[in-house]
Amino acid sequence: MDKIAVLIPCYNEANTIKKVIEDFKRDLPEATIYVYDNNSSDGTDEIARNSGAIVRYERKQGKGNVIKRMFREIDAACYIITDGDDTYPSKSAKEMANLVLNDKVDMVIGDRLSSTYFKENRRPFHNFGNILVRSLINFIYKSDIRDIMTGYRAFSYQFVKTFPVLSKGFEIETEMTIHALDKNLYVKNVVIEYQDRPPGSESKLNTYSDGFKVLTTIFTLYKNYKPLSFFMWLTLILFIIGSVFLAPVLIEYFRTGLVPKFPSFIASIFFYICAIQSFFGGLILDTLSRKSKQDFEIKYTEYTDKLNFLNNRSK
Repeated sequence: MDKIAVLIPCYNEANTIKKVIEDFKRDLPEATIYVYDNNSSDGTDEIARNSGAIVRYERKQGKGNVIKRMFREIDAACYIITDGDDTYPSKSAKEMANLVLNDKVDMVIGDRLSSTYFKENRRPFHNFGNILVRSLINFIYKSDIRDIMTGYRAFSYQFVKTFPVLSKGFEIETEMTIHALDKNLYVKNVVIEYQDRPPGSESKLNTYSDGFKVLTTIFTLYKNYKPLSFFMWLTLILFIIGSVFLAPVLIEYFRTGLVPKFPSFIASIFFYICAIQSFFGGLILDTLSRKSKQDFEIKYTEYTDKLNFLNNRSK
């Protein structure tokens, strides 16, 4: 079991991977560095291997798939995930690792948005997307996460082994954040200096398609993790639509004693029934969600005991 594992998912990062590895070896010499190559065609894996990293492979394309593989295969007391594009500073890794190892933080977030991100990043829609996603999640979960989509994070052993990776691509960071907030895990922000990709290095993130996937992930996880709140909003909307159909029917009935707009009356009843179903569906799913959180707490405790056992055995 490693004390600190630096995990670097890579897809065609030949221009920068050597520097990233050398920087982390210098600033975090006690760490074991793993590079997981995701079907690179530019020799990223050979450069990483020659630079002293342990190289492994994930053939299913997508960052989420790579992180799932990493979390399954590697055991460490502290995990640090960074990108292979030389945009995140290795000098912050020591502070992030200490928060996990000494302060028992479950997830440390490398916060770009509070420092140099908006100066360095030359893609305005990326900036807008980061602000939008951050605002949505902090509003829904009443939290203060400063950077939702950063790829620079540190994790505890318990987080990694209890986190169900469902995302396949770049929406994985959003999923990690929402999981931590929903399970009331210990999360800290650490301000880092961000620098844009060097010349010759291209981003794999598509502003529009990947941005849509992130928003879809927020919507889906909100429904899954907060079903009562989600379905209460849906119930309210259905109730309002039903009332809009019913209002002219009632006005006509009180004025003439007749119901000539029978289709509107039927439509209003339909929406009211849907609203009732939505309300009770939310109650049932909320009960299941609470049971899932109880099961998670048991699982989290089991992995805490396992980590203590492994640490004691290694002494």
